[in-house]
Amino acid sequence: MYFRIILLLLFLIVFDKVSAQNLIYLRPERVFDGEKIFEKYGLIIKGDKIELFDSQANIEKNLPKDIKIVDLINSTLLPGLIEGHTHLFLHPYNEVPWDDQVLKEARSYRTARAVIHAEKTLKAGFTTARDLGTEGAEFDDVGLKKAIDDGVILGPRLLIATKALIATGSYAPKNFSPDIKVPQGAEEADGHDDLIKKTRNQIGRGADLIKIYADYRWGLRGEAAPTFMLDEIKLIVATAQSAGRPTVAHASTVEGMRRAILGGVETIEHGDNGTAEIWKLMAEKNVYLCATLAAGDAISQYRGWKKGVEEEPERIKKKRVSFKQAMDAGVKICFGGDVGVFAHGDNARELEMMVDYGMNPTEALKSATSVNADAFHVNKEVGRIKNGLFADILVVEGNPTKQISDIRKVKLVMKDGKLINLQ
Repeated sequence: MYFRIILLLLFLIVFDKVSAQNLIYLRPERVFDGEKIFEKYGLIIKGDKIELFDSQANIEKNLPKDIKIVDLINSTLLPGLIEGHTHLFLHPYNEVPWDDQVLKEARSYRTARAVIHAEKTLKAGFTTARDLGTEGAEFDDVGLKKAIDDGVILGPRLLIATKALIATGSYAPKNFSPDIKVPQGAEEADGHDDLIKKTRNQIGRGADLIKIYADYRWGLRGEAAPTFMLDEIKLIVATAQSAGRPTVAHASTVEGMRRAILGGVETIEHGDNGTAEIWKLMAEKNVYLCATLAAGDAISQYRGWKKGVEEEPERIKKKRVSFKQAMDAGVKICFGGDVGVFAHGDNARELEMMVDYGMNPTEALKSATSVNADAFHVNKEVGRIKNGLFADILVVEGNPTKQISDIRKVKLVMKDGKLINLQ
């Protein structure tokens, strides 16, 4: 702890001194550039961009005389991580159930929480995040994103889905009288004209992407079942694409996934019950899987499973199998934990579980950097240590390509070339 405080103070002094010319040389033990590891490499940051990434030997041949050098001993430097599935307006369900958050917590209260959640996410090293729906908090993520962009509050770069789209009756608090209209978890939309209007409305209000619920727990006996018809999904996707927005889908059933994939969505969220045929189709269509392993793990524990003591529930065993099947089939894996189901700032939990479920640490880190950058169309801005990209930087003690848990040993975080105070 004392070492981190001293390091932070040194950085603050350095950044204050270089504010006029804003040129700094970071010299870590190693660099993970978003794809592979480099020993004895470093980078020069100028303003908000990466000016030069090269071997330390090459960089030091022509160092400007007034450049400030910061040595990062026993450290790995990485691109700022990209959280692929978060809900900043939710907090863990073992604190307050989802229904009660939607029904009983004022939006002003939920926004106050979201501000704290955004800061915790950034300080954990996640400099970009895809927020996949406000879960009943209307368009409040638009204001949250602007507050971050304007420097009013701390938080990651946000890609927001605003309200998300659902088929009428499929996604709302349950067990109320049919005579009562209760708040929804997302926006209801059905049929040709309504789907176009609601999609355009979300885009017009500030959505960077459109999220749909391709299935949900509204089957005859409460089981998950498909929601939108294939033609409806195609219409949503086409409407979003015409405004340059991708569409992503919550889907866990075979038929829900099949419709979403054939409908043109770019990522499948969850995908619990995928089959060999589904994985093959996803690989062929270049549809990414965001498996959200940590959410299922958290929910199982909330329901009483004593992890590490008791045998894994059937749900967890099936998830292990399906995740490995997807990888083996060549499906591209996004990193995203469905944060909000569990605590914000604990985003690394998903990385650790991806490794536990069979992915090697380097591939998991690629998923949280370059793969997500490519999947979310932000690869010209972030996701790699590369000349000209934004200086979104994470430095951790140790080597997470060998021991994934080292990703939690955060020494410093930079966003836009600015040091984030971790205290």
